[in-house]
Amino acid sequence: MANLTRFDPLNFDEPFENLIRNAFWRPLALESSKRMQIKLDVEEDDKQFTVRADIPGVSKENIKVALDGNQVSISAHLSNTTEKKDNGNFVHRERYEGDMYRSFSLSQAVDRDKAVANYRDGVLELVLPKRADAGQRELTIQ
Repeated sequence: MANLTRFDPLNFDEPFENLIRNAFWRPLALESSKRMQIKLDVEEDDKQFTVRADIPGVSKENIKVALDGNQVSISAHLSNTTEKKDNGNFVHRERYEGDMYRSFSLSQAVDRDKAVANYRDGVLELVLPKRADAGQRELTIQ
């Protein structure tokens, strides 16, 4: 069976990662940094930013969102409770547990008091209204 992978012409490291992964068979050491990053989309209109972040398998109690001006930080802790069997060892393991973190800046400060966060089906949605006083202002030269 063939595996399809998305081609990214700007990812210069991927051919080297594949070479090293296949030569030394260290699947988790090379892929762990990719998997632990929170993937997100940010939309903007005149009044607000909408952020959708994929954080599957995490309970909403283990997700934290911090807002500071135009800076947004999302952190989450994923814990997979895995039972250890007395008679067997893992041959291959791709599921992970640990902390995920993503921080980014928006083009304008947000109103923290009116911001809303919802988490459903593994997707965190943030609705971040733009702060009214954070708009552009023209100065009179004296």
